[in-house]
Amino acid sequence: MPIVWLTLIVFVIAVLGYILGRSRALQSAGGDIRELHSLPSYYGANVLLKTIVPAFGILIVWLLVQPMYVNSQVSGMIPETAVKEGSSLSLVMAEVRRTAAGLQAAVAQGNLSEASASNPAADLVAVTQSLKDSGQVVTSDIIQPVLNAAQSYRALNAVGYGIMTVVVLMVAVVGAGAGWLQTKPDYRARNVVEQGVRFLLLAAASIAILTTVGIVLSLVFNTWEFFKLYPAPEFFFGLTWSPSFSGRGGLSELGIIPLLWGTLYISIVALLVAVPIGLFAAIYLSEYASPAVRSIAKPMLEVLAGIPTIVYGLFALLTVGPLLLDVFGDNGLGWMKAGTAVMTAGLVMGIMLIPFVSSLSDDIINAVPQAMRDGSYGLGATQSESIRQVVLPAALPGIVGAILLAASRAIGETMIVVLGAGAAARLSLNPFEAMTTVTAKIVSQLTGDADFASPEALVAFALGMTLFIVTLGLNVFALYIVRKYREQYE
Repeated sequence: MPIVWLTLIVFVIAVLGYILGRSRALQSAGGDIRELHSLPSYYGANVLLKTIVPAFGILIVWLLVQPMYVNSQVSGMIPETAVKEGSSLSLVMAEVRRTAAGLQAAVAQGNLSEASASNPAADLVAVTQSLKDSGQVVTSDIIQPVLNAAQSYRALNAVGYGIMTVVVLMVAVVGAGAGWLQTKPDYRARNVVEQGVRFLLLAAASIAILTTVGIVLSLVFNTWEFFKLYPAPEFFFGLTWSPSFSGRGGLSELGIIPLLWGTLYISIVALLVAVPIGLFAAIYLSEYASPAVRSIAKPMLEVLAGIPTIVYGLFALLTVGPLLLDVFGDNGLGWMKAGTAVMTAGLVMGIMLIPFVSSLSDDIINAVPQAMRDGSYGLGATQSESIRQVVLPAALPGIVGAILLAASRAIGETMIVVLGAGAAARLSLNPFEAMTTVTAKIVSQLTGDADFASPEALVAFALGMTLFIVTLGLNVFALYIVRKYREQYE
């Protein structure tokens, strides 16, 4: 049964349980709710929670555990002879999963019978041709061990999903029945429901923490695997980025310094564009603009934040790059050789960051108490003097936070860099040369069927871990500066 239908059935059982639980509570009290410990809705909510929480808990755990169990079982069926030279078991398992998905789609389309898709003795050539006719084959050929493993993979998943459906529905029905039987006038339904809701809120709050911990652990473990294959000093202090994948000859040089320099250089150019424009726009909107102008100008600025980054990238590639090339290229000053450069990506990224700075700074400046402005005016200060000497110092911690948010957004940007700055990893001070960033190289290293046993693929996790540490350090330093200034101001 599809997961969507299973979810809907559990919800239907829960809603019916709510209705029946509420009705039973009223009947047990003879229609007088004063005889009940809790309101009738709490008795219905008790049945609903005892239906949904255990059922969805089992569903989530099952969906997390089953893929790991099936992969471990199927990977043990693959003989060592099926792992080609230069490949790995992870790549073979990826091909097995694609083939299993192809078998499922071919059966659904009617190009392959269920018997042929499940029979280990099925004709390999015929099955492969059926998959090709269905447009489901990614690789050029399928070997017999991969087909057998794909059939087992598909069969184990089908059995697992079948058992999961039965278990989840049984737990939902039993939970609803147990909650319904507990519905009595003296049952403390409100206490149970509030305790359950508190548990759900705690679980929701824990998701962010657990997700962060999971991300960090995945980065740490894969980074550790990378440093087992590649020396850490060459990675952190190397001045050359030149990955050489298997079959292309040569040895890889994976120095991160050129990528970090490109990331910081492009981010600095973007902030030099976004911070002055965004801050001045915020000051104008909050202190000088009339309500009519503000009601039009602020939404128009915030529209920039809703534009997809791929659109900004195309704007950099097709408009800003050629425009800069006309001015600084061979027909102009002769400084620029191509439209993809640090200046191109930095300018467009700065435009993208303007609403992050302006909107947040505007809200922060408006939060400064009017009494501070009135006091400044009472001492004889002009409006501009009050803004410089009273409003901006009071709002500075929040403005620094807005700039920090914009900096983090700039460091993590990818599409604008790929389309606007190029892919060259180099150390240069010339803003009219092509460069690249850490995020762009993470994407390129993990694009395609990368062998995760090679340093060329695992380096993406080392790059991500390094970027995470740099960003975390930047945040901690900014918070220290903000707190120190706030103490002095207060």
